[in-house]
Amino acid sequence: MIAIIDYGMGNLHSVSKAVERLGCEMIVTSDPEQILAADGAILPGVGAFGDAMANLRDTGLVDVVKAYAASGKPLLGICLGMQLLFTESEEHGVHQGLDLLPGRVVRFQGDYKVPHMGWNELTFQQPSPLFDGVEPGHVYFVHSYHVLPELSSDLLAVTDYYQPVTAIVGRGSLFGMQFHPEKSGVLGMALLRKFTDMTVGKTIMKD
Repeated sequence: MIAIIDYGMGNLHSVSKAVERLGCEMIVTSDPEQILAADGAILPGVGAFGDAMANLRDTGLVDVVKAYAASGKPLLGICLGMQLLFTESEEHGVHQGLDLLPGRVVRFQGDYKVPHMGWNELTFQQPSPLFDGVEPGHVYFVHSYHVLPELSSDLLAVTDYYQPVTAIVGRGSLFGMQFHPEKSGVLGMALLRKFTDMTVGKTIMKD
């Protein structure tokens, strides 16, 4: 069972449908007991960092997500959900994150289009269970802020948007994807399948 954490700011429908398509049992929930009992958890997110952290606090889920990460069971943050894993963000002021990984979220700065929106190619930086048997390719991004991890060991993949941009992070069983795997075609589903494989064993793609 995979818990998709509902704190009022996630793209819950598309993420849940993608997980279902992989043949996994899942539940969209804000209930701490259901989240903590799940074999894997996904923290989606769209919108502003500060609002997301406020919602997590108001729903009592900050400590739940931290406890889940500490349990060693697989946890995946998607888009804003990945950014929330880090120490702080400068989006509309400085806001403290979950601080599960050290690093800051900063706005793109330069004479180019912001937000970064569209298909960009991944470059894997180091081995990861997410990448076993997976070939790099293009995935779909929509974001105006990006993560600067403190530790290079947490950086699993980058893309290029006028600079190297953090695309996938991970440490142990904690992972984050800045792009939307559920909207990223074959490669996105392959990466999501690798995550679900960690939670429920081998999964089968449904027609």
